[in-house]
Amino acid sequence: MRIALHTKVRADRIDEYDAAHREVPEELTAAIRSGGATSWTIWRSGTDLFHLLECEDYAALLASLETLPVNIAWQARMAGLLDVVHDYSAQGTEAGLPVVWEL
Repeated sequence: MRIALHTKVRADRIDEYDAAHREVPEELTAAIRSGGATSWTIWRSGTDLFHLLECEDYAALLASLETLPVNIAWQARMAGLLDVVHDYSAQGTEAGLPVVWEL
């Protein structure tokens, strides 16, 4: 499945956000892959962040990461940099941006 997400970085933390993503811990990327993700790309336009994630099951991926210390540390780091962290419902339904058109 493909999931598109829209988050926002704080305007005063853009450089920190970009720097953090140049050094994502290998333990975290391995856990994301192990959780079923095959790719994850983030684009930034000003403070807007657009993510395209391909995975088997987004809710299962998030659940697999939830209690991992490396992910907990990463999420705490991101929480200080982001205005909008996630755009999915707590129930895992309607995850991500709705598809409007596709070729």
